[in-house]
Amino acid sequence: MTTSESSTPPDTAAEKEPEPPDAPAPGRGWRRWAMDTRPLRRPAYRRLWSSTIVTAVGSQLTAVAVPKQIYDITGSSAWVGYASLAGLLPMVVFALWGGAVADTMDRRRLLLITNTGIAVTSVLFFAQAAAGLDSVAVLMVLLAAQQAFFGLNAPARTASVARLVPADEMAAANALGSTVMQTGLVAGPLLAGALIPVVGLPELYLIDAVALCVTLWAVYRLPALPPLGGTAVRRAGLREVLAGFRYIARHKVLLLSFLADIVAMVFGMPRALFPQLAAETYAPYGEGLALGLLFAAIPIGAVLGGLFSGTFSRARRHGWMVIGAVVAWGAAIAGFGLSGSLWLAVVFLAAAGIADMVSMVFRGAILLSAATDEMRGRMQGVFTVVVAGGPRLADVLHGTAGAAFGPRAAVTGGGLLVVAVMLVLAAAVPALRRYRI
Repeated sequence: MTTSESSTPPDTAAEKEPEPPDAPAPGRGWRRWAMDTRPLRRPAYRRLWSSTIVTAVGSQLTAVAVPKQIYDITGSSAWVGYASLAGLLPMVVFALWGGAVADTMDRRRLLLITNTGIAVTSVLFFAQAAAGLDSVAVLMVLLAAQQAFFGLNAPARTASVARLVPADEMAAANALGSTVMQTGLVAGPLLAGALIPVVGLPELYLIDAVALCVTLWAVYRLPALPPLGGTAVRRAGLREVLAGFRYIARHKVLLLSFLADIVAMVFGMPRALFPQLAAETYAPYGEGLALGLLFAAIPIGAVLGGLFSGTFSRARRHGWMVIGAVVAWGAAIAGFGLSGSLWLAVVFLAAAGIADMVSMVFRGAILLSAATDEMRGRMQGVFTVVVAGGPRLADVLHGTAGAAFGPRAAVTGGGLLVVAVMLVLAAAVPALRRYRI
């Protein structure tokens, strides 16, 4: 499940931007739940956000192409899971270190370096597919390199948002960024499913590489984002990484919110089985169409949840909202596993996406009240590991279970396990239940 950025007061870099006139307060009716677009009035944030629109779609072309190519080569969902695991370790290591680096160097410079690295790996993905190597080993190496750069990039990118908008617009900026990313998760897989039979896998990788060039230009135009006063003297070493973990350990509610997300993702994210389900269970609907819809359904629900977030975002019992959202996620995933119809499966996955967005909103609110400015980068590094690492562990778990017991049984069992474990945690640990604002 996705996690929003932490909020801190804007620094001088943000203050150099011309201050737009104050936006009118939300009115009655639909304006009370419509998305707040005030951050887009700030040029620096608008550049960063605009680049996200392009890359959110392009990156999902690669995210669909890699498991599709591996499944075509091996015919095994287990290998799809193993390949995901190959990207997990470098992502974990470099996200934790990248969070410390983001607290000690100019974040704009770090974004330029890491986006360049991601673009190069996308070009190499294109080259291997165009050459017809059909090598799972090559794909795993490229995936590991891409995830290492992503691990360095993500903490700096998410932490930079708080330097580009004032504190009272942070929640709106988080909602805008999350909704754009989820929209990319919808449009990217649908576009990939439509393009694979027409142009093939190499061109999907190439489109992603071109999109990343747009990102580089947008990042280049950002203002400098050096460390705030008092942080430049720190070194991005193991001590700083461990300090981030100690900080989380001292905040029990924050720790429990992470654990809830891990439970939901590790046991309940069945994306490694999507290629097999598209090729077998939903083959009568067309493999390409089924694959695109399966990958897009959860983000479709998340986008709907984001667009209508005003209907639930004013709740004060944040802990209970997290618990309820995770339980709803597990129940929806179990329903998906029991679905023999593609359209019913899409409905259940979309419901899971709505629950995902609700969880993100309230875990993000918990973060905003717990994290401090000097820990921002390191917190984002840990968040990146939790958000991206959980689904990759799920890929291995579901891929292996799907090969052993069948994909539908693996999905259903995982969803029911999410419900059971989350209810046990909620009953055993009162801190999360009692958390409110």
